[in-house]
Amino acid sequence: MKHTFTKTLEDCPVIAAVKDNEGLEQCLSSESSIVFILYGDILTISDIVNRVKECGKLAMVHVDLISGLSSKEISVDFIKEHTRADGIISTKPMLIKRAKELSLYTILRFFVIDSMAYENIKKQCTNVKPDCIEILPGIMPKVIKKICNTQNIPVIAGGLISDKEDIMQALDAGAVSISTTNPKVWFM
Repeated sequence: MKHTFTKTLEDCPVIAAVKDNEGLEQCLSSESSIVFILYGDILTISDIVNRVKECGKLAMVHVDLISGLSSKEISVDFIKEHTRADGIISTKPMLIKRAKELSLYTILRFFVIDSMAYENIKKQCTNVKPDCIEILPGIMPKVIKKICNTQNIPVIAGGLISDKEDIMQALDAGAVSISTTNPKVWFM
């Protein structure tokens, strides 16, 4: 399972991240084979995931951003039982751990704002073993390179990526993909 996800990431340099229905409709016609779902609630998430799946794309739900879900493991159970999501994104290691137990793909998201955050990446990746990590902001090639050189898992660069130069710098630094909510970047 992990091999398939890693291969899909490698073949998808730009991941469409959607934060509303308008973005969802736009991303469905993009070449991106992975969609990060960053919005919704417990009443709408199943329909949002279904739209993504109907277009043959992987659906990754950022469980921390779904209204009505808590920061407890039961939220991951809900996603598994009531949607067709392929995996989850979270900043919470315990949710990543639960998703792995349920055979969902996992992305552990980190906001790299200081050296303590950087040290936390090493610790959490060792303890939780996510399928990949997402680093925000994604416009720090020097930091991305350092993280890629110290981790044995794929790194996604996300946040503040707005043009082709940002994409190329992140990929050249070692990121396997970038994620963005900017529709212009989806169609570059």
